[in-house]
Amino acid sequence: MSSQASSESTEQTLPTLSAPLPPQRPSGVHDGAPAGAPEAGSAPPSASPVRQEHDGPLLDPVGRELPEFPVPEPLATHGPGRIIALCNQKGGVGKTTTTISLGAALAEYGRRVLVVDFDPQGAASVGLGVNPNELDRTVYNAMMERGTTLRDVLRPTDIEGLDLVPANIDLSAAEVQLVGEVARESVLSRALRDVVDEYDVILVDCQPSLGLLTVNALTAAHGVMIPLECEFFALRGVALLVETIEKVRDRLNPRLEIDGILATMFDSRTLHAREVVQRVYEAFGDTLFHTVIGRTVKFPDASVAAEPITVYAPTHAGATAYRQLARELVARGDAA
Repeated sequence: MSSQASSESTEQTLPTLSAPLPPQRPSGVHDGAPAGAPEAGSAPPSASPVRQEHDGPLLDPVGRELPEFPVPEPLATHGPGRIIALCNQKGGVGKTTTTISLGAALAEYGRRVLVVDFDPQGAASVGLGVNPNELDRTVYNAMMERGTTLRDVLRPTDIEGLDLVPANIDLSAAEVQLVGEVARESVLSRALRDVVDEYDVILVDCQPSLGLLTVNALTAAHGVMIPLECEFFALRGVALLVETIEKVRDRLNPRLEIDGILATMFDSRTLHAREVVQRVYEAFGDTLFHTVIGRTVKFPDASVAAEPITVYAPTHAGATAYRQLARELVARGDAA
């Protein structure tokens, strides 16, 4: 089958946005501040589960019963780590926010977490308090220079159990230089071998493209998490991303699987957001996480403060949602 035919076939699995969905009545979430409580100076959070009448079970935004995800048990030992690539070729969908906040939440639950900033913009580095412009060695050096390993460039963060491999604009040169390399798709995978046994989870924050750097991340990963903004154009791009994942699985990394699709920037007050989430569920079923990340000004505020939201606003509904996502990921078996 040609690439064009495959793309058309994949896109046909995505239903169109047409039929309206019934409005939902928000309720609380399992821990932290109640999602219905308004934050000062902004609209109320809007990614809350829905409670059926007469105190029935909590439902997620597509009507599935929301399980109680238990707090993970402490680990007696650490490693080898499961590598998860956070990937979406569309920018501004919450990849970096999710990488940082999910990593911090997993660290809160006693997991050793490594965040690999794999975007030349260095947003994950900035979000964890590192100025990319002041770095002498980054993930670029570990990939492209003999004698430099990831262990040489990683650095601890202010969050216990969370380390960072930073990146800056130098990484953009790697995509050009890798073209002539042997096994160019596996350079990151080889670099990660040096540290994989020391961590429980390794989160790779990919750049917003489907170029060679992203293919490197997919080749190194055990699983892919797809943050998806609850917006129509973001939905259309999922078909191309899934096609790319399938090609990498067939040709380079047979163990690669889609861990889940994470709905971000969700606002239950808008029909459009509810329709997008519903159509994703119709196309991909339970690949869609129960946890949904709401739209709130606290996320950019936390980015300015160079802290995960779990540290910047630990009782906020956004922090609660990412802790729930961490528990759901462990409950699914996608993290230790």
